[in-house]
Amino acid sequence: MNKQIDKLAWLYIKNNKLLVARSKNKTAFYVPGGKREPGEDDQQALIREVKEELSVDLLTESIRYAETFTAPADGKTGELEVKLTCYFADFTGELAAAAEIEIFDFISYEQKSLTSTATHKVMEWLKAQSYFN
Repeated sequence: MNKQIDKLAWLYIKNNKLLVARSKNKTAFYVPGGKREPGEDDQQALIREVKEELSVDLLTESIRYAETFTAPADGKTGELEVKLTCYFADFTGELAAAAEIEIFDFISYEQKSLTSTATHKVMEWLKAQSYFN
């Protein structure tokens, strides 16, 4: 059985492009989010991670489940996978890179080669669900 990194992710689409972020010293972009801390549920962890990475507050009442994806973990060897549980949500505040985030951007479906393996899968799903024109 493969080992899994269990992560939560925020999907935000604007002008037919997906919000992605890149950590310092990394090359691939990924959907913002991260791991739960002990005692946190999905919603609490997602709100905290997005605030830490992008300085905005997700609106609790707007958070809705999208889909869960598994993919090989980027930059890891062997059987390690990432499990990405994705949610849509609205937010308040001004997007700004913080913590380990070097840059964020909005990318089109055609730019998916710039993303991690898991984010690539997310973008394929979004395209199939008609979130991209």
